[in-house]
Amino acid sequence: MKTVGFEQLTAEVSAVQRTVDIGRIVEIHRGTIEVAGLSHVAAQSDLVEIGTADDMRLGEVLNLRSDHVTILPDGDVEGLRIGERVALRGAGSIAPDDSWIGRVLDPFGHALDGCPVMRGTQQRSLRGVAINPTERRVLGGRLETGLTVFNTLLPIVRGQRIGLFAGSGVGKSTLLAKLARGVRADVVVIALIGERGREVREFVERVLGEEGMKRSVVVAATSDQSPLVRRRAGWAAMTVAEHFRDQGRHVLFLADSVTRFAEAHREIALTSGEGSSLRGYPPSTAQQITTLCERAGPGSALAGDITAIFSVLVAGSDMEEPVADILRGVLDGHVVLDRQIAERGRFPAIDLLRSVSRALPTAATDAENALISAARQRLGAYAKSEMMIQAGLYASGSDPVVDAAIECFPRLDAFLAGDEHENTAASFRHLGACMQPEAEQS
Repeated sequence: MKTVGFEQLTAEVSAVQRTVDIGRIVEIHRGTIEVAGLSHVAAQSDLVEIGTADDMRLGEVLNLRSDHVTILPDGDVEGLRIGERVALRGAGSIAPDDSWIGRVLDPFGHALDGCPVMRGTQQRSLRGVAINPTERRVLGGRLETGLTVFNTLLPIVRGQRIGLFAGSGVGKSTLLAKLARGVRADVVVIALIGERGREVREFVERVLGEEGMKRSVVVAATSDQSPLVRRRAGWAAMTVAEHFRDQGRHVLFLADSVTRFAEAHREIALTSGEGSSLRGYPPSTAQQITTLCERAGPGSALAGDITAIFSVLVAGSDMEEPVADILRGVLDGHVVLDRQIAERGRFPAIDLLRSVSRALPTAATDAENALISAARQRLGAYAKSEMMIQAGLYASGSDPVVDAAIECFPRLDAFLAGDEHENTAASFRHLGACMQPEAEQS
């Protein structure tokens, strides 16, 4: 068990509120409450405690007026009464600590795994502090990932931010867990936003596993929790990642999913009176998503880097829906998982022709780039003629490029699903072998 330091104990004592400002409920609406007595001390987005210790729920300040404030409770308003006590907790900051590695936490920094957790010595705002863009480093070197496709055709480099676009049930969470275990990083921070309750433990114990948890911090908010908790999960996880980045460490940040983060923000924004425009999303959605994404990436000076993978739920493979469209414009690449590929049993079900890494061509040598281009060309030729090939209408010898694509397609398809137990150089050797005619491989 890790020894608790004096600084940590001091931080715990300092966090105890000596005085508490109290307000009273004066109006109750369908999803919000109006509170008098806090207008002169409350700030936008402050947290409050509603009720007594026996029946206490959290809330967040949505709107401020001179005579009262509007509060969004954590949950519904059932059981609340006029005159109920509301205590101001203040800014919803957290204090990450190195001892959080290997733990499962909620968005408030409290343990979900049954063991006590200590706060760190520095309080951090959930909204973060933006790095001066002129001081950021450029993207770093190529990372080992443990997967052949990401070692070669879709390289991930240090400080890169990519999107993982997928519908439900096509292996998105499993792929994220493989990357969490395989990508070279000092610390992995995982945000499970709006995840089904039963899947949090399954992801931690079975999908991520003991080895994956040894270097991971998991911040989870389940689908049954209020939108303010689900939205806060994305901010809190990124704040934890920034804590380790500022120590000079390389952090892998995984968010599952940004779509649920955006949906939570939509609920809060519409409740506060903001109109909807982007297929039901309010205009502020784009700013919320881009701000979260921009907090990741290369660091500055002596700081480390945050390499980030943001998953996006795309219903019916609609890549033009608002959240997917916003993310594609700000990230350094996107990976598309296809349901048809998953249904024929190939995992990860990556549609390579619709996926791109903006780390190329810089992340590969000239010879490697030539091999990548050749592999994409053959996969593209096969996809273009696949219907004719499957129907038996293609005559061998009609097109040398298609002939070559047909000959190597089974090997390339298997290559896209392969694990890599050595390194990137070995992955490229395997890719080169897949491109050779079968007769030459013997």
